[in-house]
Amino acid sequence: MNYEFFMKEAYNQALKAYEIDEVPIGCIIVYNNEIISYGYNQRNSKKNSLKHAEIIAINNACNVIGDWRLENCTLFVTVEPCPMCAGAILQSRIDTVVFGAKNKKAGCCGSILNLLDNDKFNHKVKIIDGILLDECSNLMKKFFKNLRNKNKDIV
Repeated sequence: MNYEFFMKEAYNQALKAYEIDEVPIGCIIVYNNEIISYGYNQRNSKKNSLKHAEIIAINNACNVIGDWRLENCTLFVTVEPCPMCAGAILQSRIDTVVFGAKNKKAGCCGSILNLLDNDKFNHKVKIIDGILLDECSNLMKKFFKNLRNKNKDIV
């Protein structure tokens, strides 16, 4: 599987979030080497805390597959999943998660803890990180720098 190709597609989703002033996280889901689902953060624009890129992509993929089980699927996301998204990944039985940048404040694929590789759960998820790390990390830094600058202008 071409990890960089698919991560670029997830990155393109993150750019959509960036363009609407959302935290720039993008996600795609791949099944049989084809993209079956897309998602990007929409929490602020939809006023809904569940509108994370991964949750949107998982929901769409379930509709495409016609089942809640997303076995044999790989999820690509630009930033390490949070606890909610890691839980949804576990529950949907996704096989592999590939992400770009670590999330040191909320990451649950190794940064704070690792929900996806825990012997206490009945499912484990393979994790591959650091794909397009610089691009994914730099987009997040740019977004938060711009946000800080906007907030300075307001005060």
